[in-house]
Amino acid sequence: MRIDVITLFPEFFGEPLRTSVVGRAVAAGRLAVHLHNPRDWTTDKHRCTDDAPYGGGGGMVMLAEPLLRAIRAVRGAAEAESRRSSTCRPRANA
Repeated sequence: MRIDVITLFPEFFGEPLRTSVVGRAVAAGRLAVHLHNPRDWTTDKHRCTDDAPYGGGGGMVMLAEPLLRAIRAVRGAAEAESRRSSTCRPRANA
């Protein structure tokens, strides 16, 4: 099984992927986890992945462009290998 994770902090996943059941599955070759950083799909020299929210206010929001490029690249690779892909996404409560 292969799992692709798109994250701004790929180094965060190093230790958790080496421990417990997941670590044993990786060591046995039953699971492969590939980490992808959206910064790899930016086009500016600072590799920005966030921006100020529309209309002002506190906090930051993810830029859509690098995130979409990362998702498309990972999905394209999955389709080329005839693998299924799914995306976790936020959904507003109705």
